[in-house]
Amino acid sequence: MPASTGPSRSASFACTCGQVRGTIADPSPGAVNRVICYCVDCQTFARALGRPELLDAKGGSDIIQLAPATMTILQGHAQVACLRLSPKGLNRFHATCCGTPLGNTVGPRLPFIGVARQAFEVGGQDLDALFGPVIGAVHGEGAVGGPPPGASGIPLRLLFGVLGKLLRWRLTGKGWPHPFFNRGSGEPAFPVTILSRERRNELRSLGRAGPA
Repeated sequence: MPASTGPSRSASFACTCGQVRGTIADPSPGAVNRVICYCVDCQTFARALGRPELLDAKGGSDIIQLAPATMTILQGHAQVACLRLSPKGLNRFHATCCGTPLGNTVGPRLPFIGVARQAFEVGGQDLDALFGPVIGAVHGEGAVGGPPPGASGIPLRLLFGVLGKLLRWRLTGKGWPHPFFNRGSGEPAFPVTILSRERRNELRSLGRAGPA
């Protein structure tokens, strides 16, 4: 008789008001990267959503980077939309009902989604047990009051960690199914809005880090 492997683990995510909900399959510290991003674009995105309180005191976003195939949206599809800060900018998916970030991604060719920690603050989950602690910080040049130690640019250790997971996810087919893109066309499965340059600069000027 084969040994039982037991039930598979999953993590839950939800927007702040609970209309959008979903799961992450088989979460573990070894299956994701967890970093703080201080880039001006992430700060601008939070302000565009009307959610600057999601940033820490230095303007950082706690991001959990995972494979697209592990993420499933179970409900609230009508409340999901995409915002780009420029025509060729990152695809930043979010819940329109309450402005919760749901996932940042370049596109389906790069099997990678960055999800804000706040999306997992549901049901009393232990995020350190599910995803491990923060392992580093990136783009510290955008931080409020100057870069934290070791956070300038993208440290090589973190870069190699990300590239290694991207390669593994591509080779193991973890890019599909994708929660945010249609496989046939490769286009976003949700409405896309592109922020005007004027609005982007206005939002950047609101941050203490100043415009880029």
